[in-house]
Amino acid sequence: IKLIPDKFKNTYRHWMEHVRDWCISRQLWWGQRIPAWYLPSGEHVVAVDAEQALELARAINPEIKALDLRQDDDVLDTWFSSWLWPISVFDPSIPGHPHAKPNADLAYYYPTNDLVTAPEILFFWVARMIMAGHEFCGKPPFERVYLNGIVRDKLGRKMSKSLGNSPDPLEMIAKNGADGVRMRMWLCSNAGNDILFDESQVEQGRNFCNKIWNAYRLIKGWQPWEKAQDDCSAHAVRWFRQRMGQTILELDDLFMKFRLSEALMLLYKLFWDDFCSWYLEWVKPERGEAIDAATYKATVEFLNELMQLLHPFMPFITEEIWQNMAEREAGESIMTANLPPASDSDSLYMSGVEVCKEVVVAVRTIRQQKKLSPKEPLELYVQGDYTPKFFPLIQKLANILNITSGAPQGLAGSSFLVGTTEFFVPLGSLTDTLGEQKKLNEELDYLQGFVASVERKLSNPEFVKNAPDKVVEVERKKKQDALAKINTIRMQLKNLESNP
Repeated sequence: IKLIPDKFKNTYRHWMEHVRDWCISRQLWWGQRIPAWYLPSGEHVVAVDAEQALELARAINPEIKALDLRQDDDVLDTWFSSWLWPISVFDPSIPGHPHAKPNADLAYYYPTNDLVTAPEILFFWVARMIMAGHEFCGKPPFERVYLNGIVRDKLGRKMSKSLGNSPDPLEMIAKNGADGVRMRMWLCSNAGNDILFDESQVEQGRNFCNKIWNAYRLIKGWQPWEKAQDDCSAHAVRWFRQRMGQTILELDDLFMKFRLSEALMLLYKLFWDDFCSWYLEWVKPERGEAIDAATYKATVEFLNELMQLLHPFMPFITEEIWQNMAEREAGESIMTANLPPASDSDSLYMSGVEVCKEVVVAVRTIRQQKKLSPKEPLELYVQGDYTPKFFPLIQKLANILNITSGAPQGLAGSSFLVGTTEFFVPLGSLTDTLGEQKKLNEELDYLQGFVASVERKLSNPEFVKNAPDKVVEVERKKKQDALAKINTIRMQLKNLESNP
Protein backbone atom coordinates (compact mmCIF):
# COMPACT_ATOMS: atom_id res chain seq x y z
CA ILE A 1 0.00 0.00 0.00
CA LYS A 2 1.41 3.35 -1.06
CA LEU A 3 1.05 6.30 1.32
CA ILE A 4 0.89 9.74 -0.32
CA PRO A 5 2.97 11.61 0.67
CA ASP A 6 5.40 8.89 1.64
CA LYS A 7 6.75 10.89 4.58
CA PHE A 8 4.10 9.16 6.71
CA LYS A 9 5.37 5.63 6.04
CA ASN A 10 7.68 5.76 9.05
CA THR A 11 4.77 6.81 11.26
CA TYR A 12 2.77 3.89 9.91
CA ARG A 13 5.67 1.49 10.41
CA HIS A 14 6.15 2.69 14.00
CA TRP A 15 2.49 2.03 14.80
CA MET A 16 2.52 -1.44 13.28
CA GLU A 17 5.80 -2.54 14.83
CA HIS A 18 4.71 -1.39 18.28
CA VAL A 19 1.07 -2.38 18.04
CA ARG A 20 -0.51 -3.60 21.29
CA ASP A 21 -3.98 -4.47 22.53
CA TRP A 22 -6.34 -1.55 22.84
CA CYS A 23 -9.55 -1.07 24.79
CA ILE A 24 -12.55 -1.53 22.51
CA SER A 25 -15.28 -0.45 24.96
CA ARG A 26 -16.74 3.04 25.33
CA GLN A 27 -19.19 4.38 27.94
CA LEU A 28 -21.47 6.17 25.50
CA TRP A 29 -25.20 6.22 24.75
CA TRP A 30 -24.65 5.74 21.02
CA GLY A 31 -22.76 3.23 18.93
CA GLN A 32 -22.85 -0.53 18.52
CA ARG A 33 -23.36 -2.31 21.84
CA ILE A 34 -20.82 -4.97 22.70
CA PRO A 35 -22.43 -8.31 21.72
CA ALA A 36 -21.79 -9.99 25.06
CA TRP A 37 -24.52 -11.31 27.37
CA TYR A 38 -23.91 -12.10 31.02
CA LEU A 39 -25.49 -14.99 32.90
CA PRO A 40 -26.48 -14.65 36.60
CA SER A 41 -23.49 -16.89 37.42
CA GLY A 42 -21.08 -14.29 35.99
CA GLU A 43 -20.30 -16.30 32.91
CA HIS A 44 -20.84 -14.73 29.51
CA VAL A 45 -21.61 -15.60 25.90
CA VAL A 46 -20.88 -13.67 22.69
CA ALA A 47 -23.57 -13.81 20.02
CA VAL A 48 -24.93 -12.03 16.94
CA ASP A 49 -28.26 -11.28 18.64
CA ALA A 50 -30.29 -12.00 21.79
CA GLU A 51 -31.83 -15.17 20.38
CA GLN A 52 -28.47 -16.71 19.65
CA ALA A 53 -27.19 -15.54 23.06
CA LEU A 54 -30.06 -17.40 24.80
CA GLU A 55 -29.29 -20.54 22.80
CA LEU A 56 -25.61 -20.39 23.78
CA ALA A 57 -26.48 -19.61 27.41
CA ARG A 58 -28.78 -22.67 27.65
CA ALA A 59 -25.83 -24.82 26.58
CA ILE A 60 -24.28 -23.69 29.88
CA ASN A 61 -27.47 -23.68 31.99
CA PRO A 62 -30.59 -25.31 30.46
CA GLU A 63 -32.85 -23.51 32.97
CA ILE A 64 -31.80 -20.02 31.91
CA LYS A 65 -34.49 -17.62 30.59
CA ALA A 66 -34.17 -14.61 28.30
CA LEU A 67 -34.84 -12.19 31.17
CA ASP A 68 -31.92 -13.68 33.06
CA LEU A 69 -29.45 -12.46 30.48
CA ARG A 70 -27.97 -8.95 30.60
CA GLN A 71 -26.25 -7.45 27.57
CA ASP A 72 -23.10 -5.43 28.18
CA ASP A 73 -24.00 -1.75 28.61
CA ASP A 74 -20.88 -0.44 26.85
CA VAL A 75 -20.55 0.17 23.13
CA LEU A 76 -17.70 -0.68 20.80
CA ASP A 77 -15.29 2.12 19.94
CA THR A 78 -15.88 3.86 16.62
CA TRP A 79 -12.89 2.25 14.91
CA PHE A 80 -13.99 -1.26 15.79
CA SER A 81 -16.86 -0.97 13.33
CA SER A 82 -15.13 1.45 10.96
CA TRP A 83 -12.30 -0.95 10.27
CA LEU A 84 -14.81 -3.08 8.33
CA TRP A 85 -15.81 -0.19 6.07
CA PRO A 86 -14.26 -1.41 2.77
CA ILE A 87 -16.04 -4.73 3.32
CA SER A 88 -19.34 -3.71 4.90
CA VAL A 89 -20.26 -1.23 2.14
CA PHE A 90 -20.69 -4.25 -0.16
CA ASP A 91 -21.95 -6.88 2.26
CA PRO A 92 -22.68 -6.42 5.98
CA SER A 93 -21.80 -10.04 6.67
CA ILE A 94 -18.07 -10.65 6.95
CA PRO A 95 -16.54 -13.30 4.68
CA GLY A 96 -15.98 -16.45 6.65
CA HIS A 97 -19.03 -15.86 8.84
CA PRO A 98 -21.39 -18.88 9.01
CA HIS A 99 -24.25 -16.85 7.51
CA ALA A 100 -22.20 -15.08 4.82
CA LYS A 101 -23.26 -15.53 1.22
CA PRO A 102 -21.23 -15.04 -1.98
CA ASN A 103 -21.39 -11.38 -2.95
CA ALA A 104 -20.73 -10.31 -6.54
CA ASP A 105 -20.16 -6.63 -5.66
CA LEU A 106 -17.55 -7.47 -3.03
CA ALA A 107 -15.78 -9.83 -5.41
CA TYR A 108 -15.79 -7.19 -8.17
CA TYR A 109 -14.91 -4.01 -6.29
CA TYR A 110 -12.70 -5.31 -3.49
CA PRO A 111 -9.93 -4.26 -3.15
CA THR A 112 -10.66 -0.63 -3.97
CA ASN A 113 -8.13 1.82 -5.42
CA ASP A 114 -7.72 4.89 -3.25
CA LEU A 115 -8.54 6.09 0.24
CA VAL A 116 -8.54 9.78 1.16
CA THR A 117 -8.24 10.61 4.85
CA ALA A 118 -6.30 12.54 7.46
CA PRO A 119 -2.88 11.52 8.81
CA GLU A 120 -3.96 11.73 12.46
CA ILE A 121 -6.11 8.60 12.01
CA LEU A 122 -3.43 6.68 10.14
CA PHE A 123 -3.44 3.99 12.84
CA PHE A 124 -6.91 4.39 14.31
CA TRP A 125 -8.63 3.80 10.99
CA VAL A 126 -6.25 3.15 8.07
CA ALA A 127 -4.09 0.50 9.74
CA ARG A 128 -7.10 -1.25 11.22
CA MET A 129 -8.86 -1.42 7.86
CA ILE A 130 -5.72 -3.01 6.47
CA MET A 131 -5.72 -5.53 9.33
CA ALA A 132 -9.36 -6.40 8.73
CA GLY A 133 -8.81 -6.67 4.99
CA HIS A 134 -6.03 -9.20 5.42
CA GLU A 135 -7.95 -11.07 8.14
CA PHE A 136 -11.32 -11.41 6.45
CA CYS A 137 -10.59 -11.06 2.72
CA GLY A 138 -7.00 -12.21 2.49
CA LYS A 139 -5.84 -9.03 0.74
CA PRO A 140 -5.39 -5.30 1.53
CA PRO A 141 -8.49 -3.12 1.12
CA PHE A 142 -6.95 -0.45 -1.14
CA GLU A 143 -3.84 0.33 -3.15
CA ARG A 144 -3.12 3.94 -2.17
CA VAL A 145 -3.86 6.22 0.78
CA TYR A 146 -3.92 9.97 0.07
CA LEU A 147 -3.37 11.86 3.33
CA ASN A 148 -4.58 15.45 3.34
CA GLY A 149 -3.61 18.19 5.77
CA ILE A 150 -5.48 20.04 8.49
CA VAL A 151 -7.06 23.43 7.79
CA ARG A 152 -5.62 25.89 10.29
CA ASP A 153 -6.05 29.63 10.75
CA LYS A 154 -3.39 32.04 9.50
CA LEU A 155 -1.68 31.85 12.91
CA GLY A 156 -1.27 28.09 12.53
CA ARG A 157 -3.91 27.16 15.14
CA LYS A 158 -6.39 24.34 14.61
CA MET A 159 -9.89 25.65 14.06
CA SER A 160 -12.20 25.19 17.02
CA LYS A 161 -15.39 26.57 18.48
CA SER A 162 -13.61 27.67 21.67
CA LEU A 163 -11.14 29.83 19.73
CA GLY A 164 -13.84 31.11 17.39
CA ASN A 165 -11.39 31.01 14.51
CA SER A 166 -13.43 28.89 12.14
CA PRO A 167 -15.19 30.74 9.29
CA ASP A 168 -18.79 29.97 8.38
CA PRO A 169 -18.53 28.00 5.13
CA LEU A 170 -22.07 28.90 4.09
CA GLU A 171 -21.26 32.60 4.38
CA MET A 172 -18.10 32.12 2.30
CA ILE A 173 -20.07 30.22 -0.34
CA ALA A 174 -22.77 32.91 -0.43
CA LYS A 175 -20.07 35.56 -0.97
CA ASN A 176 -17.67 33.76 -3.29
CA GLY A 177 -19.60 30.81 -4.72
CA ALA A 178 -19.13 27.13 -3.92
CA ASP A 179 -16.65 26.69 -6.78
CA GLY A 180 -14.70 29.77 -5.71
CA VAL A 181 -14.22 28.40 -2.19
CA ARG A 182 -13.49 24.89 -3.43
CA MET A 183 -10.98 26.04 -6.05
CA ARG A 184 -8.98 28.16 -3.61
CA MET A 185 -8.88 25.35 -1.04
CA TRP A 186 -7.60 22.99 -3.73
CA LEU A 187 -4.75 25.35 -4.62
CA CYS A 188 -3.63 25.40 -0.98
CA SER A 189 -3.92 21.64 -0.49
CA ASN A 190 -0.58 19.95 -0.98
CA ALA A 191 -0.81 16.31 0.10
CA GLY A 192 -0.06 15.89 3.79
CA ASN A 193 0.63 19.59 4.40
CA ASP A 194 -1.58 21.71 6.64
CA ILE A 195 -3.45 24.63 5.11
CA LEU A 196 -3.02 28.09 6.66
CA PHE A 197 -6.41 29.52 5.79
CA ASP A 198 -7.10 33.20 5.26
CA GLU A 199 -10.57 34.12 4.04
CA SER A 200 -9.14 36.80 1.75
CA GLN A 201 -7.51 34.01 -0.30
CA VAL A 202 -10.92 32.82 -1.44
CA GLU A 203 -11.21 35.93 -3.61
CA GLN A 204 -8.83 34.28 -6.08
CA GLY A 205 -11.33 31.47 -6.57
CA ARG A 206 -14.20 33.92 -7.04
CA ASN A 207 -12.20 35.95 -9.57
CA PHE A 208 -11.36 32.80 -11.51
CA CYS A 209 -15.03 31.83 -11.66
CA ASN A 210 -15.80 35.32 -12.99
CA LYS A 211 -13.05 34.91 -15.59
CA ILE A 212 -14.54 31.61 -16.76
CA TRP A 213 -18.04 33.05 -16.96
CA ASN A 214 -16.92 36.16 -18.83
CA ALA A 215 -15.01 34.06 -21.36
CA TYR A 216 -18.16 31.99 -21.91
CA ARG A 217 -20.28 35.14 -22.41
CA LEU A 218 -17.73 36.57 -24.86
CA ILE A 219 -17.72 33.43 -27.02
CA LYS A 220 -21.51 33.04 -26.96
CA GLY A 221 -21.80 36.66 -28.09
CA TRP A 222 -19.87 36.05 -31.31
CA GLN A 223 -21.72 35.50 -34.58
CA PRO A 224 -20.14 32.82 -36.80
CA TRP A 225 -20.05 33.48 -40.54
CA GLU A 226 -19.03 31.37 -43.51
CA LYS A 227 -15.91 33.23 -44.51
CA ALA A 228 -12.23 32.39 -44.94
CA GLN A 229 -10.15 31.90 -41.81
CA ASP A 230 -7.36 34.49 -41.60
CA ASP A 231 -3.75 33.53 -40.90
CA CYS A 232 -3.80 34.89 -37.34
CA SER A 233 -6.80 32.76 -36.33
CA ALA A 234 -5.42 29.69 -38.11
CA HIS A 235 -2.16 29.95 -36.20
CA ALA A 236 -4.00 30.60 -32.92
CA VAL A 237 -6.19 27.50 -33.32
CA ARG A 238 -3.23 25.32 -34.22
CA TRP A 239 -1.17 26.68 -31.33
CA PHE A 240 -3.84 26.28 -28.65
CA ARG A 241 -4.76 22.78 -29.76
CA GLN A 242 -1.14 21.75 -29.28
CA ARG A 243 -0.86 23.75 -26.05
CA MET A 244 -3.85 21.91 -24.62
CA GLY A 245 -2.37 18.57 -25.69
CA GLN A 246 0.86 19.45 -23.86
CA THR A 247 -1.08 20.40 -20.75
CA ILE A 248 -3.11 17.19 -20.70
CA LEU A 249 0.12 15.16 -20.86
CA GLU A 250 1.41 17.07 -17.82
CA LEU A 251 -1.97 16.77 -16.14
CA ASP A 252 -2.04 12.98 -16.52
CA ASP A 253 1.39 12.78 -14.91
CA LEU A 254 0.36 15.01 -11.98
CA PHE A 255 -2.83 13.01 -11.39
CA MET A 256 -0.85 9.77 -11.31
CA LYS A 257 1.45 11.33 -8.70
CA PHE A 258 -1.54 12.75 -6.73
CA ARG A 259 -0.12 16.27 -7.03
CA LEU A 260 -3.60 17.71 -7.22
CA SER A 261 -2.94 21.33 -6.28
CA GLU A 262 -0.27 21.50 -9.00
CA ALA A 263 -2.73 19.98 -11.46
CA LEU A 264 -5.26 22.72 -10.71
CA MET A 265 -2.62 25.45 -10.99
CA LEU A 266 -1.64 24.04 -14.38
CA LEU A 267 -5.25 24.31 -15.57
CA TYR A 268 -5.61 27.74 -13.98
CA LYS A 269 -2.68 29.05 -16.06
CA LEU A 270 -3.91 27.26 -19.18
CA PHE A 271 -7.31 28.94 -18.95
CA TRP A 272 -6.35 32.39 -17.66
CA ASP A 273 -3.08 32.95 -19.53
CA ASP A 274 -3.09 30.79 -22.65
CA PHE A 275 -6.82 30.71 -23.44
CA CYS A 276 -8.03 34.12 -22.29
CA SER A 277 -4.96 36.37 -22.51
CA TRP A 278 -3.61 34.98 -25.78
CA TYR A 279 -5.93 32.71 -27.74
CA LEU A 280 -9.16 34.69 -27.36
CA GLU A 281 -7.33 37.94 -28.12
CA TRP A 282 -5.88 36.46 -31.31
CA VAL A 283 -9.19 35.13 -32.63
CA LYS A 284 -11.50 37.87 -31.33
CA PRO A 285 -13.21 39.62 -34.26
CA GLU A 286 -13.15 43.38 -34.59
CA ARG A 287 -16.07 45.20 -33.02
CA GLY A 288 -19.20 44.73 -35.10
CA GLU A 289 -17.68 41.98 -37.26
CA ALA A 290 -18.46 38.26 -37.39
CA ILE A 291 -16.00 35.47 -36.66
CA ASP A 292 -15.29 32.83 -39.27
CA ALA A 293 -17.15 29.55 -38.72
CA ALA A 294 -14.04 27.35 -38.51
CA THR A 295 -12.47 29.43 -35.74
CA TYR A 296 -15.78 29.68 -33.86
CA LYS A 297 -16.26 25.91 -33.97
CA ALA A 298 -12.72 25.31 -32.68
CA THR A 299 -13.19 27.88 -29.91
CA VAL A 300 -16.40 26.26 -28.69
CA GLU A 301 -14.67 22.87 -28.70
CA PHE A 302 -11.79 24.30 -26.68
CA LEU A 303 -14.14 25.79 -24.10
CA ASN A 304 -16.00 22.47 -23.80
CA GLU A 305 -12.75 20.61 -23.25
CA LEU A 306 -11.51 23.16 -20.73
CA MET A 307 -14.74 22.73 -18.76
CA GLN A 308 -14.21 18.96 -18.74
CA LEU A 309 -10.66 19.37 -17.47
CA LEU A 310 -11.71 21.82 -14.74
CA HIS A 311 -14.83 19.90 -13.71
CA PRO A 312 -13.23 17.71 -10.97
CA PHE A 313 -12.10 20.88 -9.21
CA MET A 314 -15.01 23.22 -10.05
CA PRO A 315 -18.11 21.06 -10.61
CA PHE A 316 -20.90 23.64 -10.63
CA ILE A 317 -19.86 26.38 -13.05
CA THR A 318 -18.35 23.85 -15.46
CA GLU A 319 -21.56 21.81 -15.58
CA GLU A 320 -23.63 24.95 -16.11
CA ILE A 321 -21.49 26.21 -19.00
CA TRP A 322 -21.10 22.76 -20.57
CA GLN A 323 -24.87 22.25 -20.58
CA ASN A 324 -25.38 25.63 -22.28
CA MET A 325 -22.68 25.28 -24.92
CA ALA A 326 -24.66 22.72 -26.93
CA GLU A 327 -27.89 20.72 -26.97
CA ARG A 328 -27.57 17.83 -24.49
CA GLU A 329 -29.65 14.71 -24.13
CA ALA A 330 -31.82 14.18 -21.07
CA GLY A 331 -29.68 13.06 -18.17
CA GLU A 332 -26.42 13.81 -19.99
CA SER A 333 -23.81 15.32 -17.68
CA ILE A 334 -20.27 16.60 -17.88
CA MET A 335 -19.52 14.20 -15.00
CA THR A 336 -19.66 11.25 -17.40
CA ALA A 337 -18.09 12.98 -20.41
CA ASN A 338 -14.71 11.64 -21.48
CA LEU A 339 -11.74 13.89 -20.81
CA PRO A 340 -10.01 15.14 -23.97
CA PRO A 341 -7.05 12.96 -24.98
CA ALA A 342 -3.44 14.03 -24.58
CA SER A 343 -1.37 14.64 -27.69
CA ASP A 344 2.16 15.49 -28.74
CA SER A 345 3.09 18.87 -30.16
CA ASP A 346 5.46 20.34 -32.73
CA SER A 347 8.20 21.79 -30.54
CA LEU A 348 9.58 24.06 -33.30
CA TYR A 349 6.15 25.48 -34.02
CA MET A 350 5.38 26.02 -30.34
CA SER A 351 8.72 27.74 -29.72
CA GLY A 352 8.01 30.02 -32.69
CA VAL A 353 4.74 31.13 -31.13
CA GLU A 354 6.47 31.66 -27.78
CA VAL A 355 8.89 34.06 -29.49
CA CYS A 356 5.81 35.78 -30.92
CA LYS A 357 4.38 36.26 -27.43
CA GLU A 358 7.66 37.67 -26.14
CA VAL A 359 7.75 40.17 -29.01
CA VAL A 360 4.20 41.32 -28.23
CA VAL A 361 5.08 41.80 -24.55
CA ALA A 362 8.24 43.72 -25.48
CA VAL A 363 6.37 46.06 -27.86
CA ARG A 364 3.72 46.67 -25.21
CA THR A 365 6.48 47.50 -22.72
CA ILE A 366 7.93 50.03 -25.17
CA ARG A 367 4.51 51.62 -25.54
CA GLN A 368 4.18 51.87 -21.78
CA GLN A 369 7.67 53.32 -21.32
CA LYS A 370 7.18 55.86 -24.11
CA LYS A 371 3.61 56.57 -23.04
CA LEU A 372 2.25 55.62 -26.46
CA SER A 373 -1.39 54.73 -26.97
CA PRO A 374 -2.14 51.06 -27.77
CA LYS A 375 -4.12 52.42 -30.73
CA GLU A 376 -1.02 54.07 -32.23
CA PRO A 377 0.15 51.76 -35.08
CA LEU A 378 3.88 51.07 -35.14
CA GLU A 379 6.46 49.61 -37.50
CA LEU A 380 8.69 46.65 -36.63
CA TYR A 381 12.01 45.51 -38.08
CA VAL A 382 13.27 41.94 -37.64
CA GLN A 383 16.91 41.06 -37.99
CA GLY A 384 17.68 37.37 -37.54
CA ASP A 385 16.27 33.92 -38.13
CA TYR A 386 12.53 34.27 -37.58
CA THR A 387 9.92 32.99 -40.02
CA PRO A 388 7.45 35.54 -41.44
CA LYS A 389 4.54 33.10 -41.07
CA PHE A 390 4.14 34.21 -37.43
CA PHE A 391 4.00 37.91 -38.31
CA PRO A 392 0.15 38.05 -38.26
CA LEU A 393 0.15 37.00 -34.58
CA ILE A 394 2.49 39.86 -33.72
CA GLN A 395 0.68 42.41 -35.85
CA LYS A 396 -2.73 41.85 -34.29
CA LEU A 397 -1.83 41.99 -30.60
CA ALA A 398 1.01 44.53 -30.82
CA ASN A 399 -0.84 46.75 -33.35
CA ILE A 400 2.00 46.62 -35.85
CA LEU A 401 1.26 48.11 -39.26
CA ASN A 402 4.18 46.55 -41.14
CA ILE A 403 6.94 44.09 -40.28
CA THR A 404 10.13 44.42 -42.32
CA SER A 405 12.90 41.84 -42.42
CA GLY A 406 16.33 43.43 -42.20
CA ALA A 407 18.20 46.09 -40.26
CA PRO A 408 16.79 49.64 -39.99
CA GLN A 409 18.87 52.33 -41.66
CA GLY A 410 19.22 55.68 -39.95
CA LEU A 411 16.11 55.34 -37.79
CA ALA A 412 15.71 56.30 -34.13
CA GLY A 413 13.77 53.97 -31.90
CA SER A 414 13.95 51.10 -29.45
CA SER A 415 15.28 47.60 -30.03
CA PHE A 416 15.18 44.38 -28.05
CA LEU A 417 16.38 40.81 -28.34
CA VAL A 418 14.28 37.66 -28.17
CA GLY A 419 16.71 34.78 -28.13
CA THR A 420 19.19 35.62 -30.88
CA THR A 421 16.72 37.59 -33.01
CA GLU A 422 16.81 41.37 -32.87
CA PHE A 423 13.66 43.46 -33.16
CA PHE A 424 13.54 47.21 -33.69
CA VAL A 425 10.63 49.62 -33.30
CA PRO A 426 11.23 53.00 -35.05
CA LEU A 427 9.76 55.80 -32.99
CA GLY A 428 10.99 58.94 -34.78
CA SER A 429 9.67 62.06 -33.07
CA LEU A 430 7.72 59.94 -30.59
CA THR A 431 10.79 59.38 -28.41
CA ASP A 432 12.90 61.59 -26.10
CA THR A 433 16.31 61.26 -27.78
CA LEU A 434 18.41 62.67 -24.93
CA GLY A 435 16.59 60.62 -22.32
CA GLU A 436 16.88 57.50 -24.43
CA GLN A 437 20.63 58.05 -24.95
CA LYS A 438 21.16 58.48 -21.22
CA LYS A 439 19.26 55.31 -20.42
CA LEU A 440 21.11 53.29 -23.07
CA ASN A 441 24.52 54.55 -21.91
CA GLU A 442 23.73 53.52 -18.34
CA GLU A 443 22.75 50.06 -19.51
CA LEU A 444 25.89 49.90 -21.69
CA ASP A 445 28.14 50.74 -18.71
CA TYR A 446 26.49 48.05 -16.63
CA LEU A 447 26.85 45.37 -19.33
CA GLN A 448 30.48 46.25 -19.98
CA GLY A 449 31.24 45.90 -16.26
CA PHE A 450 29.37 42.60 -16.21
CA VAL A 451 31.39 41.27 -19.18
CA ALA A 452 34.63 42.33 -17.46
CA SER A 453 33.69 40.42 -14.29
CA VAL A 454 32.82 37.28 -16.27
CA GLU A 455 36.08 37.52 -18.26
CA ARG A 456 38.07 37.74 -15.02
CA LYS A 457 36.39 34.57 -13.82
CA LEU A 458 36.99 32.73 -17.10
CA SER A 459 40.63 33.88 -17.26
CA ASN A 460 41.27 32.31 -13.85
CA PRO A 461 42.87 28.89 -14.57
CA GLU A 462 41.81 27.54 -11.16
CA PHE A 463 38.16 28.32 -11.83
CA VAL A 464 38.18 26.73 -15.30
CA LYS A 465 40.02 23.69 -13.96
CA ASN A 466 37.99 23.04 -10.80
CA ALA A 467 34.49 24.24 -11.66
CA PRO A 468 32.06 21.73 -13.23
CA ASP A 469 31.82 21.93 -17.01
CA LYS A 470 28.19 23.06 -16.81
CA VAL A 471 29.12 26.02 -14.60
CA VAL A 472 31.90 27.11 -16.94
CA GLU A 473 29.55 26.78 -19.92
CA VAL A 474 26.93 28.94 -18.19
CA GLU A 475 29.51 31.69 -17.61
CA ARG A 476 30.52 31.59 -21.27
CA LYS A 477 26.87 31.81 -22.30
CA LYS A 478 26.42 34.84 -20.01
CA LYS A 479 29.33 36.55 -21.74
CA GLN A 480 27.96 35.82 -25.23
CA ASP A 481 24.48 37.12 -24.33
CA ALA A 482 25.90 40.27 -22.76
CA LEU A 483 28.09 40.97 -25.80
CA ALA A 484 25.08 40.56 -28.10
CA LYS A 485 23.14 43.09 -26.00
CA ILE A 486 26.10 45.48 -26.07
CA ASN A 487 26.18 45.37 -29.87
CA THR A 488 22.45 46.06 -29.99
CA ILE A 489 22.74 49.05 -27.65
CA ARG A 490 25.64 50.50 -29.64
CA MET A 491 23.56 50.25 -32.80
CA GLN A 492 20.67 52.01 -31.05
CA LEU A 493 22.97 54.80 -29.88
CA LYS A 494 24.31 55.17 -33.42
CA ASN A 495 20.78 55.49 -34.79
CA LEU A 496 19.90 58.09 -32.16
CA GLU A 497 23.02 60.13 -32.93
CA SER A 498 22.19 60.14 -36.64
CA ASN A 499 18.58 61.16 -35.93
CA PRO A 500 18.76 63.78 -33.15
